[in-house]
Amino acid sequence: MLGVFQRRKILNVLVMGILYGATLLALVPLFSVFYCVVSRGWPAITLDFFTKLPSPVGEVGGGIGNAILGTATLVGMASLVGIPWGIIIGIYLSEYGRGRRATTVRLAVDILGSVPSIIIGLFVYTIMVIPMRGFSAYAGATALAILMVPTIARVTEEIFKLVPNTVRESGLALGLSRWKVILFLVLRGTFSSILTGVMLSVARIIGETAPLLFTALSNSYWQRSLSQPVASVPVQIYNYAISPFDDWHQKAWGGAFLLTVLIFILNLGTRMVSHPFSGRAS
Repeated sequence: MLGVFQRRKILNVLVMGILYGATLLALVPLFSVFYCVVSRGWPAITLDFFTKLPSPVGEVGGGIGNAILGTATLVGMASLVGIPWGIIIGIYLSEYGRGRRATTVRLAVDILGSVPSIIIGLFVYTIMVIPMRGFSAYAGATALAILMVPTIARVTEEIFKLVPNTVRESGLALGLSRWKVILFLVLRGTFSSILTGVMLSVARIIGETAPLLFTALSNSYWQRSLSQPVASVPVQIYNYAISPFDDWHQKAWGGAFLLTVLIFILNLGTRMVSHPFSGRAS
């Protein structure tokens, strides 16, 4: 007969083995996708890939330089709107949100976060593309900004709730107004955590394709105006992937590789940049 201690030890080893096995099983798809993208996309990465325009139909060569520039433009414009918008909503829900109004706003944010991105694209198409009578970078950035808001708002709210009330009370006791306490004490102390949520939202919109098909569309030239259609890497990957040309398929894998590496760098850079702020906050 095994003793109680031995049974617990065997059970602990068994459970730990199951946990490690489940972890390895979860990592298999991740590394499989990463290997597939890198092995197929790396051969397409050349200087021309970053600097030249897409080649005409049937011709070999060219690049996606206009799509890279377009993605940077769309993400930058969306961030200028979506990040402050999401943080303000999160601050309201955490610091001022009480009662039925806050419950309604919180429910609206949760519903918005679960709405498929293609629906957001159709919405922006209705309110911007049709009235403006054309696709544009403004419409694409608006759709991406809307997609950013739920993630940033919920992360900001939850992070603010983790800050002890003694921090707020100490600021108020020193004579600071409430908005100064929120801005200079609470927000500054949680900057690194909120930055993580911001980067998660940015990483999400970088790979969005469906809303851009209805708002920014695409083009084969360098952008000259924000009120005109603009190319983007996800849409360019889609267009290349459904084409019958092997060279375009190769470039589609190159674009996928570029997005994967960019998202990896964003997450790694966030941790490296936010570390000093974490040290100050502590």
